Amino acid sequence: MRRVILTAFLACLPAGLAAQVAEPDSGLETLATADAARGWDAVGRIDIASKAFCTGALIAPDLVLTAAHCLFNKDTGQPHPAQDFKFLAGWRNGSAIAYRGVRLAMAHPSYVYRGPENVDGVPYDLALLQLDLPIRLASVSPFAIGPDPAMNDQVEVVSYAYDRAEAPSLQKSCHVIGPQPGMTVFSCSVDFGSSGAPIFRVVDGVPEIVSVVSAKAEVDGELVSLGAQMNLPLDELRAAFGQGQAVMPVGTLATGRLPQVGGAASSGGAKFLTP
Repeated sequence: MRRVILTAFLACLPAGLAAQVAEPDSGLETLATADAARGWDAVGRIDIASKAFCTGALIAPDLVLTAAHCLFNKDTGQPHPAQDFKFLAGWRNGSAIAYRGVRLAMAHPSYVYRGPENVDGVPYDLALLQLDLPIRLASVSPFAIGPDPAMNDQVEVVSYAYDRAEAPSLQKSCHVIGPQPGMTVFSCSVDFGSSGAPIFRVVDGVPEIVSVVSAKAEVDGELVSLGAQMNLPLDELRAAFGQGQAVMPVGTLATGRLPQVGGAASSGGAKFLTP
């Protein structure tokens, strides 16, 4: 069995730190123009308390899918309040197709945040953000959810990251390496800020989300990315979200369990830094 070593969860670094850690990704197409980004504007940057960002994607006009660990402050282990999140749909070159606040944020009920390096959390590393207003624009079409990918399936990732915070990038040249319990290993190139980025399989020219980026890792000495085997946990999250929506007040972050912080976290994890 292949050995998986978690390198880091992938919460963000501000763009200004790119020069300090720059190592260019390979096979990435920058979506910096309207033509290049056509069809991808439902992917957006999630700004967190004006200090950090993740990536997310619309799966309904008012619902963004991302990674659960993006909801937590890694220094305190506590969830950010919902009002700390802003979704910038199609963000590129200083402007977005649509700007929205968040009224409710929920991690998967079985997700427990245990610091920036915890491979056990990957199978449940999913979260939903309910926007304060739906995005109903012809150019911003929510993505469908596809079945969990199979071995050797070709996939694509659209993400923001530390050295490409001002426009998303598309990687077409990655594939499924193999499954681990509750998660899938991908050959996709990811880095800080890519957390929550949608992983797509394109079927008859239509992209379907089949996972989200949770972490970068090392498998047999090769750098890879990890995402949940998503279908069952996403159904569970949607069911919990539907219940939480009815009882959670605006501006509250809901979790199926109270955050539990424990276990040792090594020093190489994701960093939330001020600009």
